[in-house]
Amino acid sequence: MSSIGDVILTTPVLKAFKERYPDAQIDFLVLEQFKDAISGLDYIDNLITFSKKENDGLKNILSFAKKLKENNYDYVFDLHSKFRSKIISKRMGVKTYTYRKRAVWKSLLVKLRLIKYQVDDTIIKNYFGAFKDFNLKYVGEDLDFSFDERDCEGVIQYSGLPVMAPRASKNTKEWTAEGFGKLAKLIYEKYGVKSILIGGKGDIPRCQEIDRISGNNCIILAGKLSLKESGALLSKSKFLVTNDSGPFHIARGVKCKTFVIFGPTSPGMFDFGKNDILIYAGVPCSPCSLHGDKECPKKHFDCMRKIEAEDILQKIENYIDWEEK
Repeated sequence: MSSIGDVILTTPVLKAFKERYPDAQIDFLVLEQFKDAISGLDYIDNLITFSKKENDGLKNILSFAKKLKENNYDYVFDLHSKFRSKIISKRMGVKTYTYRKRAVWKSLLVKLRLIKYQVDDTIIKNYFGAFKDFNLKYVGEDLDFSFDERDCEGVIQYSGLPVMAPRASKNTKEWTAEGFGKLAKLIYEKYGVKSILIGGKGDIPRCQEIDRISGNNCIILAGKLSLKESGALLSKSKFLVTNDSGPFHIARGVKCKTFVIFGPTSPGMFDFGKNDILIYAGVPCSPCSLHGDKECPKKHFDCMRKIEAEDILQKIENYIDWEEK
């Protein structure tokens, strides 16, 4: 019942459950607008969508849950643990397991800027905690994202190009437009290839600004691709440069080499794999937030401003063979 990234982050525990109990039926409830983040996976038997337009509001949520109850589930696993999911879970009237969330007092102290934000454990390990009675084995963050050949048709022409995802859910989670633009310019000047910019329709103005800064050396696909097509594109791309946002987890799900930029949020939320390369300035005041903010609480935004395009290019060159097709 949450964002694209959080939905994709459930895939390791779902897969582990199906491997441990192959005869179990797993139904997955997701917000309708995020269904493509989880659809098409063979270890999910039924995908159930929740429409904010039709199902939101206490009365409608209760009615929605009543219909779900008719499926006679044995267990409910609430991996969101917010208002909607808690109401639905309680209404189902069966044993419900949830994961251990951060203590409210810790979150409050972080918001009041009295302590720095530090994670208790990774998000996926916390998800596994909801299944502690079921003997599931944690084997790392092997995420999955599904797409099919039709999703590849419109992006095959962009195979082998670098991709950048310059937006995030909160302003402070975004590396600067100047940084992305300069990186795209450096890549073009040194390797003669343009960088693809992806995102939603609302991200087009920022992508246009980045393209201008790059010297018009970008290809703007923001607003032109579905979520599945974005996954197909990343599966064929040279690499991705992204903020701590949904495209990071889509890329992980399709095994794309990814350079992920963290600023106010904690990299400790994830176990990084062989394809995940962290870009992090590590300034003294970071991490300061769980989800990011509208503006830097200290007004200097050093956690992002101190990350230079030249430094990221150097890191890319340490991991990427530009001659490899």
